[in-house]
Amino acid sequence: MKLLLSILLLFPFVLPSQDLTRFEKRTFTSATGNTLSYRILFPENYDRSKKYPVVLFLHGAGERGNDNEKQLTHGAKLFLAPENQSNFPAIVVFPQCPAESYWGSVTIDRTKTPFTFDFDYTRPEPEPLQMAIALVKQIVAAEGVDKQRIYITGLSMGGMGTFEAVYRYPHLFAAAAPICGGGDALHYDKRIRKIPFSIYHGDADSVVGVAESRRMVKKLNELKAAVRYKEFPGVNHNSWDHVFAEPDYLSWMFSKRR
Repeated sequence: MKLLLSILLLFPFVLPSQDLTRFEKRTFTSATGNTLSYRILFPENYDRSKKYPVVLFLHGAGERGNDNEKQLTHGAKLFLAPENQSNFPAIVVFPQCPAESYWGSVTIDRTKTPFTFDFDYTRPEPEPLQMAIALVKQIVAAEGVDKQRIYITGLSMGGMGTFEAVYRYPHLFAAAAPICGGGDALHYDKRIRKIPFSIYHGDADSVVGVAESRRMVKKLNELKAAVRYKEFPGVNHNSWDHVFAEPDYLSWMFSKRR
């Protein structure tokens, strides 16, 4: 026990093992008949007659596939922590992007590091992102949801999807928290000014360069949006580990309303 406490003190982002099966396995079918795997966590003692916030969590590129499991690799345990279950009862949704798809409208040059990203929101919306939003809307219609408290967060590719989802659906979300992502700063406009952002990045990221978040922060500030930004000195692409250890990552998000 003393050893476990010492480890937790040294590495506060390490969480005890939790039962990920509490995230129910489900499949969403779109109006066109396409399917999207997802996992969903309901609050303890869930009561459909009450109103709960919804969190849409978008995973990174390494968790793509169709096993309906890998998307829980990063972040899921945070929502299962007893103190978070108690303090932030919510419906939490982890969709899984198919292996050959992407959450964002971006082309990527992987011949050098950090990779080079060309975001362009004039391109058609990626189908996985479109389906993830349709899934959220279905949950809003079917479950006990507080429509003023729908949040989106994600890491790496999911951080890119977070930026794009807010751009394409500015009236849906109460807050956004993209982690080591990026977006199309050129096309971001005043429609998103009312959505608060909490943005995170490691300044030594060798995959998605920190310039990607800095560019979005600059544009959001120009638009006079409510944005806060934290860089982690010396941290590479796994900045999400540090974000999940931030004491106000969740409390900031759940404090926001549309």
